[in-house]
Amino acid sequence: MREALNQWDFVLAAYAIGIIGTLALAGWSWLAMRRAEARRDRIRKQR
Repeated sequence: MREALNQWDFVLAAYAIGIIGTLALAGWSWLAMRRAEARRDRIRKQR
């Protein structure tokens, strides 16, 4: 008897990787935006 691979495990893993990657990228971009805004505010206060 031969065991067949369940394709849904791979499909779910691909979705999980995609969703986690998207959330990580969005979080990273949000943090970068906050840092850039803080730099802008510091520069404006110096003038």
